[in-house]
Amino acid sequence: MNVYFDNAATTPIEKKVLDKMLPFMEDGFGNPSSIHKRGREIKSAIEKSRTMVAEILCCEPGEIFFTSGGTEADNMFLINTVLEKKIDTIITSKIEHHAVLHCCDFLNKSYNTNIKHVKIDEKGKVDLEDLNALLKKNKNSVVSLMHGNNEIGNINDLKSISKLCDQHNIVFHSDTVQTVGHYPINLNDINIHGIVGSAHKFHGPKGIGFLYLNNKHKISPFIHGGAQERNMRGGTENVYGIVGLSEALYLASENMKPHRDKILSLKKHMIDSLKNKIKGVEFNGLSESADQSLYTVLNVSIPDIQDQQMFLFNLDINNIAASAGSACTSGSDSGSHVLNEISIKKNNVNVRFSFSKYNTIEEADYVVDKILEIKNF
Repeated sequence: MNVYFDNAATTPIEKKVLDKMLPFMEDGFGNPSSIHKRGREIKSAIEKSRTMVAEILCCEPGEIFFTSGGTEADNMFLINTVLEKKIDTIITSKIEHHAVLHCCDFLNKSYNTNIKHVKIDEKGKVDLEDLNALLKKNKNSVVSLMHGNNEIGNINDLKSISKLCDQHNIVFHSDTVQTVGHYPINLNDINIHGIVGSAHKFHGPKGIGFLYLNNKHKISPFIHGGAQERNMRGGTENVYGIVGLSEALYLASENMKPHRDKILSLKKHMIDSLKNKIKGVEFNGLSESADQSLYTVLNVSIPDIQDQQMFLFNLDINNIAASAGSACTSGSDSGSHVLNEISIKKNNVNVRFSFSKYNTIEEADYVVDKILEIKNF
């Protein structure tokens, strides 16, 4: 059996999405900036895709800007907001994705931007009282807190955070890469200045994402060199990627509840099976909690195994794809920065299993049995 339990890193592209993209790889090759018929047809496809994304997120089409992915979108928002608005402080957490943390490091080193980290508890939950205190002390700031953590699955309450930021008239940005396409996001209900998405997290193609930029929050272009994306991002558009993103997001939003029910059922089954078969197993962060964590992510702490890389290698030998954390930091010697910030058992092996609609209960059972075999070897 081949089991792919690394969907937080990337998901397989859906056949319907690929079918939608193929015509734009073959006959629909026109440059959308060209004024002839072929160019106009391709430009129209981009704008239809933009409108579809905006309708799903309940915002205006003019607030959606296509990027190469979530990382570029995070950088575009944070760097340009800090520099243009002359903001002196970024309030974030130590368990953000490195797309945000490394961006903060750059701004700190290059422009002396202050970085303040909100307190988190031993499970990785953001302390909203501490956030409120930081907002009171740092009036000229921007808050960047992710919606769903890609390693431990913790979910932040965007509405509660946005209300606090609104009370203090503070700019609020959230990395929503792990939740777009998996959870309903109604931007009419959240006073937020920027969110981001990446198609390959919801069965779309790699190399394409978007930034939602609230039309009340104006920033300058991030990439210079052309008038594309309404003068906000120079360079010929990734047309088939854009078409694929919008189709993938449409399919995900149309089938969100049945997909959630299926995946959550699988996750709960795997939790119960691990508890029953492996003495002392624990779950990192809030990933065991159905209502406070991503239904797609389960971070497991397995006792009595010392070598994490060897354990992952043994899973791989048994045709099981899983990870120790974010794919963006694969190969790092320092381990997971997220797990380093929360309470974990140091002598346990920590593994992230992440699921999609294509996974099955049988696969979960196979994985648990193989973990038991490896552990007892």
